Amino acid sequence: MEIPIPNNGNLKIDNILLDLNGTLAVGGSLIEGAKERVGKLRDLYKLILLSGNTRGGADQLANDLGILFIETKTGAEKQRVAEDLNPITCAAIGNGLIDLELIEAVHLGIVTIQGEGVHTKTLLAADIVVPSINDALDLFLDRNRLIATLRR
Repeated sequence: MEIPIPNNGNLKIDNILLDLNGTLAVGGSLIEGAKERVGKLRDLYKLILLSGNTRGGADQLANDLGILFIETKTGAEKQRVAEDLNPITCAAIGNGLIDLELIEAVHLGIVTIQGEGVHTKTLLAADIVVPSINDALDLFLDRNRLIATLRR
């Protein structure tokens, strides 16, 4: 989807890369409201869950959400996924140090500050900081939120 951002060019995002632990889920539990938002976004973007699967079950969760799961054990592996997709068309949502290389690689990096916190290096590399995954996903459901945040 291409979104014109006043005084800041066009933002073209085709892929949204989602971290699992600390981002889509906290303490191993999916954040309430995230499933419904992911369901709405599936028709607009390609959504990919990236996780080292520390707690197990990431593949089943991705299947339940109707999105692709790619196991990524390192930040470099997450970055490679973005590079394979063309990072200029990717947005990423994460929180941990493992997400730093991904957030730096993509066109639009978003971090969430939830129960597991956010690493300061990843925070400083992000384009947008939001309090929750639901706020992050809502940026893509209501493009005026993105425009308001990214306009110059």
